[in-house]
Amino acid sequence: MNDGRHETSKFTITGQKFNKKTCYQMESLIKKAGPCPKLGEYRIFYDIDPVFPIVCVVGLGLECAGYDEDEQMDKGKENIRIAAAVAAKVMLQFQLSKIYLEGLGHPESTAEGAALAVWVYQEFRNPKNRRLPLALELFDDNDWTGWQIGMQKAAAQNLARQLMEAPANRMTPIVFAQNSVEVLCKAGINVEVKVQNWCECLGMGAFLAVGKGSCESPLFMEISYYGAGNFKERPVVLVGKGVTYDSGGLMLNEPNDLIYGKGDMAGAACVVAACRAVAALQLPINIRGLIPLCENMPGCNAMKPGDIVMAMNGKSIYIQDTRCEGRLVLADALCYAQSFCPRFIVDVGSMTKGMKDGMSTAAVGVFTNSTRLWKQIRISGIHTGDRVWRMPLFNHYSSKVNRSSSVDIKNYGRKPNSADPCRAAAFLQEFVPCGEWLHIDNFGVSVSDGITDPPYLSKGMTGRPTRTLVEFLSQLCCRQDDATE
Repeated sequence: MNDGRHETSKFTITGQKFNKKTCYQMESLIKKAGPCPKLGEYRIFYDIDPVFPIVCVVGLGLECAGYDEDEQMDKGKENIRIAAAVAAKVMLQFQLSKIYLEGLGHPESTAEGAALAVWVYQEFRNPKNRRLPLALELFDDNDWTGWQIGMQKAAAQNLARQLMEAPANRMTPIVFAQNSVEVLCKAGINVEVKVQNWCECLGMGAFLAVGKGSCESPLFMEISYYGAGNFKERPVVLVGKGVTYDSGGLMLNEPNDLIYGKGDMAGAACVVAACRAVAALQLPINIRGLIPLCENMPGCNAMKPGDIVMAMNGKSIYIQDTRCEGRLVLADALCYAQSFCPRFIVDVGSMTKGMKDGMSTAAVGVFTNSTRLWKQIRISGIHTGDRVWRMPLFNHYSSKVNRSSSVDIKNYGRKPNSADPCRAAAFLQEFVPCGEWLHIDNFGVSVSDGITDPPYLSKGMTGRPTRTLVEFLSQLCCRQDDATE
């Protein structure tokens, strides 16, 4: 139901038809139940229709809701996601095998909200105790295309959540690679898994330094999707940080941080999930995904504070803090990305705790040297409800990472009031000498407490910002000026 500006409410078009089908019994019962449900509130009715024995009516918020400049979000679409999520969660208690949802004016958002809300991680539960699969169907709406797009985007985010939720002993670099190969090859995407010797031959000293402390060998995954119809068309390169467990190395993380160390491959999970969605949506674009996989552990061969390593581009790096391994892992991957003559590069990784301190789970931090890319991903975040916020790439931060007379770059450690997210981005920029580049730091949004986030995100790993990344790539395919690049 849509709320008016005051106390009046009305049904959606589908709601009006269904109310008439029940001989206006549904409207009468809602009035008897008290005030009309506001956004996220619901009413359950039984046996008012012979076909649908259980009916859930949910508040949709203001009918006039749309783009909100202050919130940087399309509130209309977000309200639909919230309403669909609430309805789907309510229906779960009845142990149904299928539920029907009306499109609520935007079937894509409805599908996203419902599919994200009903997802649950139960990989290691006894099969007897697992929740039965729940099918979602569109009711009384002809926009099947929009519905399917929403389902694919939600499925992508749920795939990222699945990878991130797996315990570290069940999601080592080799297991992550195996799972990715299984998922992506079924979608017609080519995947190559490079071993440690290959990385050594290319001189990936920064990446290999991180993996030295673990008994699990580092791997490098290369994903190739050719949707443009021309193999020679320059690809968009996606780089995902794939640290399958981050202990902090010799400078061990705090106990609370160790619990979520398994989710440090959030960037890699997002890239794998986005690639599968792009293939499912058959987007006319060439993509190359690069994922360096390793563990950051305090083993006997672990990198030490004060070590100096050589990156693939020949730059020397002084390691001050072994907990800041993400930028080392991505540095060599960004160097390797240059070999594909990309249209542009996007890297995703849970990089810095400072991002969560600054923005909590409200938005993803974005650093870029391209206003064009920023405008596009900002629009994508507005549509998906998974917002982004631009952070500065001032020379002020670059001068800090370059401030050394003995090495080319310093990998500074965490310090209070040090603008660590900005310094991390400035560090990475040293490995992107030319071309457009966009860095996404998703540390703050990787985990949900299940309270402050929308109802379609339950407690645990979120898979963000997968849908925004997919929307970003989708919109690029629609731009005429990009098609000729």
